[in-house]
Amino acid sequence: MPPDSDPAATPFHFELIAARDLRPMPWKNGGGVTREIASHPNAATLDTFVWRISLADVAQAGPFSSFSHIDRTLVVTRGGPMVLVNDDTHEQHSLPCWKPYQFRGETSITAQLPSGPTQDFNLMTRRGACVGQLDLREAAQTLNLEPDSTLLHCAAGSFTITLSRPTPAAYTLQTGDTLHIVLARHAALTLTIKPNQPDSRLIDVRLRIQGNAP
Repeated sequence: MPPDSDPAATPFHFELIAARDLRPMPWKNGGGVTREIASHPNAATLDTFVWRISLADVAQAGPFSSFSHIDRTLVVTRGGPMVLVNDDTHEQHSLPCWKPYQFRGETSITAQLPSGPTQDFNLMTRRGACVGQLDLREAAQTLNLEPDSTLLHCAAGSFTITLSRPTPAAYTLQTGDTLHIVLARHAALTLTIKPNQPDSRLIDVRLRIQGNAP
């Protein structure tokens, strides 16, 4: 769905990214399938993005793609646990559903799937160019947004997002849908989130561009 407003002309714009519109593409190393939700700048490649958010279907054990100078946050959203093994130190981290894990993209990691296939949510930011923060939301609450990008991804169930702006608006997110909100410098926005069914999960990602990054 196109943005509700032009970010060049207004202090904010909203884009609803429907799950049905996500297109599968191979991992950078060819070992799996990913669906990009959003990235910056537009039309950036896997080697040039400043930030990127995606879903990955992990059907079998194997190595992660290497991303130099990238900071990564991963959340298992279906299945699990996923066990991440550092190939250099042999340190292991077991990730159940809904437990975020941060690591450097250049770290050599192999994923093990002791209980079968998983799906995971991936946040990647280019070190020195962007800072990202990821939080999980389950309960109804009010969120205060600051300038730059916020992405609200419904990872399970359904949420209603109500925005306070000159003309109030509400969005209903089903599993796999994402609301991308961009605020111009000095802008601010308050919204409320409300789960529509038990066990709903919302992933709240805040992104801040640094320095002269595009």
